Amino acid sequence: MLRGFFLIFLLAGIVIVAMCGFRGEHSTRTPWEIFPDMVRQQKVRPQSPIDFFGDGRGPRLPIASTVPVGYEMPKPQMKAPPEITPSGAAPGEELSRTRIGFSVGTDYYNTGKMGANWGTGIPVPVTAELMQRGQQRFNITCSVCHGLTAAGNGVAKQYGLNTVATLQDERIRKMADGEIFNTITNGKNTMMSYGGNVPVADRWAIIAYVRALQRSQNAAAADVPAEELAKLEKAEAKPPEPKPAPSPEGQKK
Repeated sequence: MLRGFFLIFLLAGIVIVAMCGFRGEHSTRTPWEIFPDMVRQQKVRPQSPIDFFGDGRGPRLPIASTVPVGYEMPKPQMKAPPEITPSGAAPGEELSRTRIGFSVGTDYYNTGKMGANWGTGIPVPVTAELMQRGQQRFNITCSVCHGLTAAGNGVAKQYGLNTVATLQDERIRKMADGEIFNTITNGKNTMMSYGGNVPVADRWAIIAYVRALQRSQNAAAADVPAEELAKLEKAEAKPPEPKPAPSPEGQKK
């Protein structure tokens, strides 16, 4: 009987130690951790030494001739007058648009600001290729939370992220393009920053596509070109074709 009591007492003590541990104590010795729960991992922390490498340095130098994702090698410039650049940007802005994919300048293209205010307008030509790129990047990066129509009903919201904003809201539809660019770059509220993941050109492509989504969900008859509106009205006014009457042979069968 006494033996069973001590055995139960020992097991209960082990369970208590395993559940509570000694994380609240201060000691110079290595702590005992039954379940470390990945509090301490075998990894190299930034700027910390390590004995694994011969030079004793933890952070390693990048491989020669490699560049970070989103950066591009310099592109050959087209021959044009000094006041005109291949992308249409001002001569001083051309370098930041053609050589580097992330924000480096202080102009509207890289910051979304015109002076001290948020600017409005897409600073690159809005082409079919730009819209396709914007749709692709939006569906990959943004639709998880905001949904494919930017209505704020993405899969993340279905699993409990209730703070997702709908981009179809009137406040955001009236928001300056530069402020949306800044939100993508630096994040806002529960939205994380995508400045290090989405290059500048893709941010503007996404904004152009978002504006198209907003227009599509809030369009009026006046937004439809006259020739297309006439086709729609003609199609609506056309009476439905009568169904052919069943043949007498079919009725006999």
